[in-house]
Amino acid sequence: MNALAATSRNFKQAAKLLGLDSKLEKSLLIPFREIKVECTIPKDDGTLASYVGFRVQHDNARGPMKGGIRYHHEVDPDEVNALAQLMTWKTAVANIPYGGAKGGIGCSPGDLSISELERLTRVFTQKIHDLIGIHTDVPAPDMGTNSQTMAWILDEYSKFHGYSPAVVTGKPVDLGGSLGRDAATGRGVLFATEALLAEHGKGIAGQRFVIQGFGNVGSWAAQLISEAGGKVIAISDVTGAIKNVNGLDIAKLVKHSAENKGIKGFSGGDAIDPNSLLTEECDVLIPAALGGVINKDNANDIKAKYIIEAANHPTDPEADEILSKKGVLILPDILANSGGVTVSYFEWVQNIQGFMWDEEKVNAELRTYMTRAFGDVKKMCQSHNCDLRMGAFTLGVNRVARATVLRGWEA
Repeated sequence: MNALAATSRNFKQAAKLLGLDSKLEKSLLIPFREIKVECTIPKDDGTLASYVGFRVQHDNARGPMKGGIRYHHEVDPDEVNALAQLMTWKTAVANIPYGGAKGGIGCSPGDLSISELERLTRVFTQKIHDLIGIHTDVPAPDMGTNSQTMAWILDEYSKFHGYSPAVVTGKPVDLGGSLGRDAATGRGVLFATEALLAEHGKGIAGQRFVIQGFGNVGSWAAQLISEAGGKVIAISDVTGAIKNVNGLDIAKLVKHSAENKGIKGFSGGDAIDPNSLLTEECDVLIPAALGGVINKDNANDIKAKYIIEAANHPTDPEADEILSKKGVLILPDILANSGGVTVSYFEWVQNIQGFMWDEEKVNAELRTYMTRAFGDVKKMCQSHNCDLRMGAFTLGVNRVARATVLRGWEA
């Protein structure tokens, strides 16, 4: 099931549990605005190349829209729509004053030079500068984009509107980026996992973790979990998978991965089949890579007691049903990986105030937000007698619906 179908299904289920008015339900699903622009740039060899850029702005009832910009050769409008909608619910669950958006350019960033990427980013910004803004829509990095991309957007936007550091988040620290932003999603995963385990009288220490994915989120989650006393016994990335039942030395693995562009060949563990990683014996499984990896084919073999969804949409709805029958607890992505957007909010707040925080404050505030969000989700689970995923969706949808009605949506 693709991301849009799954998200819409979850939304409809939540709307039913909440007893939403059918007209309101329909109105919440339709995006506020969809933008599609042509971006033509001169390539380094002098030829012209055209790319399609777009931005889906889903909802702004609770505040300016927020979401990533991805550069990827197959930016599928359906998927972007789903991700924009998911951001609406995610920001509402985290209780930060944003709505959802998502965008991108259909291009292969690996095939473009740095100067071509810069020209493309600037042309895209010129085309959408009057549709984004500090109090309208605040982009952030996503697949194929990074803090440098945000710096170019900021510079180009500022040519039209004056210096506006709060127009994008995920910026370099030298241009108003926040300390702690790099580790934010992984740190949020740690705090969310702590909250879930505490609910069952356990802590991170002594639990066995398996992590799929060793990019930004996976590597930070692994480092922070092992610092907190958790035993990370298996990890995979695109190059392969490794296992050590006594726990992997994460600091050494990070170094090895940076030097060898992947975890393959790490001497502190045994190579295993990456396909068997998800079904390894462990207490907590953290998928932090692609969507749809836990499906009806492997769900029966999963031995973890808890699954923390650090990736977007890693569990298919069919797998959800199998796992809940087995008594596996799943902490849903819209709660588990909301650390990134929460610290993006802190970055925006600091930029608007013109007053930057130290890293301790960023991390302490993140802990407060993540822990509070978990508590709010648990309350929804109790009042609607549902699992954590539906608890999170009903919480998010309810907050957006209430804001919409209070603002007078029929007027």
